[in-house]
Amino acid sequence: MSKNVLGFVLIDAPHSALNNAGKDDEARTENTVDVKVIRKGRSVYPYVSAQAWRYWWRNALKEKYSWNMSEITHIKKSGGKGNQAFTAANPFTCEDDDIFGYMRASKKDEKGTLTRLSPLKNSPLISVISHAPTDDYGSMSRHEGDPVPFTHQFYSTILKGIFSLDLNSMGIFYESARTGFKNLDDEHLKIERIKSAKDESEAVKENGSWKLPKPERVKRARETISVLPYLYSTTKSAGHLTDVTPKFIVLAVIDGGNHIFMNIANESYDKPVNVKALRQVLSDYSGNIVSDIYIGRQEGFMDELDNDLKGLNFAGKTVHCLSPKQAVEEFVKTIENHIE
Repeated sequence: MSKNVLGFVLIDAPHSALNNAGKDDEARTENTVDVKVIRKGRSVYPYVSAQAWRYWWRNALKEKYSWNMSEITHIKKSGGKGNQAFTAANPFTCEDDDIFGYMRASKKDEKGTLTRLSPLKNSPLISVISHAPTDDYGSMSRHEGDPVPFTHQFYSTILKGIFSLDLNSMGIFYESARTGFKNLDDEHLKIERIKSAKDESEAVKENGSWKLPKPERVKRARETISVLPYLYSTTKSAGHLTDVTPKFIVLAVIDGGNHIFMNIANESYDKPVNVKALRQVLSDYSGNIVSDIYIGRQEGFMDELDNDLKGLNFAGKTVHCLSPKQAVEEFVKTIENHIE
């Protein structure tokens, strides 16, 4: 059974417009841009797309740890009947191709299609409460003539999200014909720059797959999680600057793939964490959790939960209650123990 790092985060978004849905052509006023929302009946929940969260994550890894990002090829065919963008499919030396996966689609006579299922998986970041965004009216009036009105939306909420990192598949590249597992093939490996990247990485072939040396796999796993306290968004930051680093985080390694922390949030702005639900899943899955539990909470954010969190007990493991940054830093020190 595969080992996965599981993470649950809460992000405080007190005056934010982190992910826009684009222009609203049906709005009462021109130049109206809405934020993304999910509707459940009459309830409205602002959210940040999974793609946007991954974009922040990827950028932070590039800037903080100088990851070698894969080259992107954009093909736009004449007549508007084809529009493709894909990466180099070089997981040997491009860390993002390894951790974030890829799909390099092409015709059979153009060497066929390669796909890699992303070891890093994440949900969208969704508001814990139902909350209708505020319409903010403004105008551009620094020019001569009539002002140009515009409208945009923002919200005040707490966003929840989950992620997992498959420690058994990162740094291992398959040649299986299954969708998501045909990461490489013989033709692709004959390309000189891919062959050079393979040789440079010192990957070895075992049981039909290429495997990076353990120190490189540990490094990639540590950096993927270590960068969480450094994520940032520039969307609408001029007027709605928001710190998107987690204000609350839970981290653990589980023997299996189900995400046991998905339902530990309350639909409450004041108490967004359900400590009873957290205690229950820790108890129910005690046989599958193979690491200590690391909980990070920033002072001033859900202070009333402090005693309940510090009172969590877990047979055979320790629950570490720290700041979010300290929890991440202490957790990543243990990752090597779970990578073969």
